[in-house]
Amino acid sequence: MKIVPYDETAYHMDHPKGTVAFNYLLFGDEPENPSNYRYILGRQEGDFHMPRHRHTFEQIRLPLIGDMHLGDQGVLYEGEIGYFPEGQTYGPQDDPLTDPKQLQLVLQFGGQSGLGMKAARAKGKEIKERLIRGENVPTQRARFPRPRYKGVIIADPKNFNWLPVPDNKGVEHKFMGSFSERGLWIEMVKIDAGAEWVSTDPKARRLLVVLSGTATVADKEIGNLAALQVDATEDLRITATEDTEIYLIGLPPVELPEVDRDNFDYADVLGNAIQFEDPKDERDVS
Repeated sequence: MKIVPYDETAYHMDHPKGTVAFNYLLFGDEPENPSNYRYILGRQEGDFHMPRHRHTFEQIRLPLIGDMHLGDQGVLYEGEIGYFPEGQTYGPQDDPLTDPKQLQLVLQFGGQSGLGMKAARAKGKEIKERLIRGENVPTQRARFPRPRYKGVIIADPKNFNWLPVPDNKGVEHKFMGSFSERGLWIEMVKIDAGAEWVSTDPKARRLLVVLSGTATVADKEIGNLAALQVDATEDLRITATEDTEIYLIGLPPVELPEVDRDNFDYADVLGNAIQFEDPKDERDVS
């Protein structure tokens, strides 16, 4: 189990656009594993524009402050949860800086295609710096999963009901969906002050972020925006010292079919984890 308290000083500029500061909450530390992930808290520092594009990995986004514009797919409003399937094109994003600054939880993780997060290690920021220096950056042949869904899926948590968690008095949850043949899921968990939530899962890794309240886990206090990684079969016991709300994403392992369907599109791109709908945008943004 990993328990990481929130560190307000951990933000640094690590986006190729140069207008978003990243606070890396958790890493999977398994670059070759198709189930690898990275969990980011992104804070907007300037006006942000991003052309239409798609990735080789999946994303789940929760705007904590401010909204995210998705182009013809509408707006991901503050407090809503967006599931961005691997290979799904979205944008353009056009988000002027607001006061207070936009703040968003972003989980990026390898999807059911099995491509994982390995390709995402070729950071767009590094490619852009090479282009600015006048270096020749060759394109690479990359595979992009054909999306399983027809668009970004948006859930509005406030319209879901809190339901009791069996055998956990004082604990309720909102289950907001399970996706793809992998069965990844999203839910919220609410623990009353003084109550204990006991949980385990035989197969899935669970990633948790505290949205409000304080609690203790493994004799450590956790508070707002603390992050936890709880692996399959690990017992999780959280005791709330005050009313606590937790955002949870469950990631079962990626299981590949016995016969490869080659359900991919192929493209020549600069960064082998991102493809822009208009190729002219690639050298301006990468």
